[in-house]
This record gives sequence, structure tokens and C-alpha cells, in this order.
Amino acid sequence: MTKHEEFIALINEFKTVSPTISDEQRKGLLRRAVQQYNVPVDEAVEILNVSGLVTGEVIDYFEVLGFSSQEFEHNSEAEIANEVIAAHKRLYSISLKAGGRPRADGRTEEQWRTVLNQARDALIDPQKRNAHLIFSDNQDESEETAIETPQVPMHIDNMELIPAGQFQMGGSDDAALRDELPIHDVYVDAFYMDKYPVTNEQFRAFVIENPHWEKPTGFAKYLPIKHHDGYYLHHWSKDGFPREMSDHPVVHISWYAAMAYARWIGKRLPTEAEWEKAARGGFNGKKYPWGEEIDAGKANYMKWRQRTTSVGRYAPNEYGLYDMVGNVWEWCLDEWDKSFYAFSPSENPVCG
Repeated sequence: MTKHEEFIALINEFKTVSPTISDEQRKGLLRRAVQQYNVPVDEAVEILNVSGLVTGEVIDYFEVLGFSSQEFEHNSEAEIANEVIAAHKRLYSISLKAGGRPRADGRTEEQWRTVLNQARDALIDPQKRNAHLIFSDNQDESEETAIETPQVPMHIDNMELIPAGQFQMGGSDDAALRDELPIHDVYVDAFYMDKYPVTNEQFRAFVIENPHWEKPTGFAKYLPIKHHDGYYLHHWSKDGFPREMSDHPVVHISWYAAMAYARWIGKRLPTEAEWEKAARGGFNGKKYPWGEEIDAGKANYMKWRQRTTSVGRYAPNEYGLYDMVGNVWEWCLDEWDKSFYAFSPSENPVCG
């Protein structure tokens, strides 16, 4: 069985005990898909959608019948069945005697008796009971590690989950880039990163909806000069750009514009540490993801092509990210400080 099939089997186990999962359980399943089963997050989302599992109220069948998940650990199957049947019979009888009175949980007594039957059937069957235990454990794990789970962006399409971990940050010995020294170990939490740079077409959609971010032309000078350097969207005309460059990365935008775009799309800029970890593609000790020498067959750099190229033209790195080397400079969240590397924290550093 492949890892992909193992993840689907896990989802099917969940379905045997409940068609409903909590929001935290859904996040936990997506995290398991990526970290344990190597299933990309967009595929995992699709698997969950197709499975029929819905996010909503979650029923703990142990709680329904008045048990804890640990109570049956040392009992035989016969003893478990007897206890479950006795508890079900008692609660079912109470419900019948209640008649048509409203319940505090909003259910009718008839609906509650259906839940009691489901709980009895799930806890008597060893396979279903074990699946329900996994289900409950995943809920507990999700609650305990929610702080460690990266926030899932609103628009997760075309994003990759970069795993948490340590890497060596910095490394240039070029005299002009001494701000990248010293090389130091940095740990960053897991985070999401776009597979491709933002294109002209994508940025145009933002500008159309937010006209105050148009290129200042004539008397339409909506954008304060403090938010750009006078070269903003240099090759654009108001909200248009050369047609053949629709899938090229947008260039000549300010940090403020990049921040505004990220917020508009429901995301954020990466920190410098996150960006460098993502750009390395999981490899340390190399100048580039593929080795020590720049290669015109792997990236658009300097003035090799005299202009930007379509995003995704070159092969992705090991994290599935394109154009992390060459094609366009990319903004980060941090404020720039030439000496930051010398005193930055070792975990999730951000300057400013």
C-alpha cells in the first residue's frame, strides 16, 4: 500500500465512526497528510472533500454513554459489550420516559436515541471502537499542537507546505554581501509558500480592485511617494502591462505594495529566514540548490535573457517552488539591517 493509499485508509477509518470532524481535526489530518504520508496539501484537501467528511459538531461516543476512552483498556470484549449494553439500555430508557420535552443540546429525544444507538454499535465493535479512539486521539493532538500548526492561508491553491526544521542561514563571502555573514543555524516553524512568484496578471487583479495602487500617471497620483521609489510599475500603463508578459513575475513594485497584495489575497510575506529555507529546497552547504555554480539552464539570472521570463519556465527546487533563484528579486517581511545576522535569534528570526 502506498503512502497515498494509507492516508485514504485513515480517512475511511474516520468515516466508520463519524461523518463529521472538527475544524482542529481537519487541520490535524492535513498536517498528517503532509508530514506522515507525504501527500501534498492540495491533494489532501481534495481527498477530504471527496470522502464526504464534513466539518461540524463532533460526537464522542465514549462520552455519550458515560465512559472515558481509558476505561476499557484491560477489559475483555465480553466485559466491554456488557458494560456498553447496560449503559445504552439505561440511557435509552431515560430518553423514552422523557417524552417530548426539549433537550438542552437542541436534539429531540428521538434524535438523541439515534445517537445512543450509534454509540452502542461503535463501541461494541472492536474495529469501530479502535477507529474512534484514533479519532479522539487526533482531536487531542490537534488541540495540543494547534500553536505549532502553520496557519492555512485563505487561498491555498498553488502553495507548498515547507516543513519545520533547522538550516544554515547566510553564506556569501562576497565583499558586497557581507550582511549575509556570519553563517548561523536557524530553526523555523512550518509555513506555506507560493509555488510561483506573483505574475503581472495576478497583480493587475489586485490593482483593479484597489485603484489607489495603480501606477501614478498624469493627475491620477493616488499613491503617496513614500510608498514607492518613483519607478513603481515602470513598464505598466496605469493598470495595463505588455500583453506578452501576463505570466511574467510583476516587477518594480514597492515593499508596501507587496504587503498590500499579500493581505488582499489572504496571505503574508515570508520572513527572510523562511524565504532562505524555502529557496534552499531542503539542502544545506551549497551556494545554489543544484550545486556551487550558476547554470543558465536552471535559472534566468543577471542579464542572460535581458528580461524576466514566464514563471515556472525552469525546474522547481526540492520543495516544489519555482524561480527561487533568478528571474526576479522578492520582498520579505523583515526590515533590512546589515548587522542582523550577527545577533539574530536562532528560532524564527524576524528583523524589525
